[in-house]
Amino acid sequence: MHETGAPAVVLVRPQLGENIGAAARAMLNFGLGDMRLVAPRDGWPNPAAVAMASGAGRVLDAATIHPDTPAATGDLNWVAATTARPRELVKPVLTPREAAAEAARRIAAGERVGFLFGPERSGLHNDDIARANAIVTVPVNPEFPSLNLAQCVLLIGYEWRLTVDAAPRRLPEPAGARPATQAEVERFHAALVERLEARGFFFPQTRRAAMLGTLRNLWGRMPLTEADLRTLYGVMRALNRETPRARGQGADEGE
Repeated sequence: MHETGAPAVVLVRPQLGENIGAAARAMLNFGLGDMRLVAPRDGWPNPAAVAMASGAGRVLDAATIHPDTPAATGDLNWVAATTARPRELVKPVLTPREAAAEAARRIAAGERVGFLFGPERSGLHNDDIARANAIVTVPVNPEFPSLNLAQCVLLIGYEWRLTVDAAPRRLPEPAGARPATQAEVERFHAALVERLEARGFFFPQTRRAAMLGTLRNLWGRMPLTEADLRTLYGVMRALNRETPRARGQGADEGE
């Protein structure tokens, strides 16, 4: 049986059913049961996954299917992306042990967390990583850094189990400091981009994609709370309004 209050395991565009089944086994070994599949290449359900799960079929039975990464992570407050390659995105870089400790701390405080795992051949896209709050990198042999999907899930699960068995539970954060979910941050991002588009911020257009990536990466690095987002929405509304000084200047010019 998996534990409540444990991290979600989000497999992004997984390719082989056998690897999904092996990942389910690794999850159940360490008490993880929330598997989320993003656009599995061979569709779902997958007989090869069931055959490989070998006793961990309950994890596959409970797995949820999502069309994209935002849909799979929308209810999560903190997401860590696993990748073996260095990226140009500026984010906290954690070992599996550090990431498990951070996940345990946040879950004890009432947050929902998850780990992203990319497809076997290509790994996570930069856009997936930009949505994450941290990067998890395994200290492997630089001459052979490739890890199988299920191996990576097992490493995270093992460190999670060590952490929760050893660490005392923390009290929840004070009321009013609820961390924003990924979906709430995504809605704010969309609203901000709409306003920036109207103001001609994305210029020249050849730089638009890079500027959008920088903005999204900024939200991922910031531990935004629900109150923070309310404040930022207020800032946007205030900047949209004409200031009293501007109204006064307009009246003077009309006299």
